[in-house]
Amino acid sequence: MGRRLVPLTLDNLQDLPQRCRSCVFWELDPVSAEAAVRAGTTVVEKESWISAVLLDWGSCGRVAYVDDVPVGFVLYAPPAYVPRSMAFPTSPVSPDAVQLITSFIMPRYQGQGLGRTLVQAVAKDLLRRNFKAIEAFGDTRWKEPACLLPADHLLAVGFKTVRQHSQHPRLRLELRSTLSWKEDVELALDRLLGAVHKEPALRPL
Repeated sequence: MGRRLVPLTLDNLQDLPQRCRSCVFWELDPVSAEAAVRAGTTVVEKESWISAVLLDWGSCGRVAYVDDVPVGFVLYAPPAYVPRSMAFPTSPVSPDAVQLITSFIMPRYQGQGLGRTLVQAVAKDLLRRNFKAIEAFGDTRWKEPACLLPADHLLAVGFKTVRQHSQHPRLRLELRSTLSWKEDVELALDRLLGAVHKEPALRPL
């Protein structure tokens, strides 16, 4: 079973689930998001957001494929690009962190470690870009796929709670701590990507 991760671009945005391609929960502030829904422009707004972040900041997501079938994705960006983040009671995201916005794995591919692999891919990318941490808003009452990730999942892949809340705690993954498992991350990603060469070692922060 061939697995690979590729950066999210406008070219493969269509490989995200339809509801995710047309969701602007994170990309717009609450008022603008409601207006986009009423106007039926959410798909265009999503594309515009992806394009703007790519041009201004760079890669902001990864898409996972198994045998060339898209099976999941992860989206992340500095909090300045994520207007909805300020609407949470546990905001703001720390200035030294990038926000893990959302992630999704198709049901039949869950439980195979892809969720952890996506987080590791984000960590590896951000270490190269000299960021110190990843933060995310979790959902303690999560019952089904939604814009927020279940807090239990974030804790399971290494995040720690930095601001408690009954429903929406803010969690943080220190990238400095990932240096201790850097080689495991690289090995997992090399296998996932089918790499044939060894990449340079990551520089400590």
